[in-house]
Amino acid sequence: MVRIRLKRIGAKNKPAYRIVVADSRSRRDGKCLEEIGTYNPLQKGDNVKLDLARVDYWLSRGAQPTDTVASFIRRLRHKAAQVAQG
Repeated sequence: MVRIRLKRIGAKNKPAYRIVVADSRSRRDGKCLEEIGTYNPLQKGDNVKLDLARVDYWLSRGAQPTDTVASFIRRLRHKAAQVAQG
């Protein structure tokens, strides 16, 4: 199964993550199919960047997001809808 999940990067005690599409059997920081975004938990404000077009593509192909990534997707879609309304 293909998952959309977090891949840890960064130094000790300074985590940063890439949001990647990877096979569920691969290691957390191992090989991925595509990198589609970033998440920096230490940054205040807009700390998630995600390519929603690529997310839609992978979801249409059957990829399953993890709970954390699913919450990021919901939050960004909600924010995009608010911006579109004005």
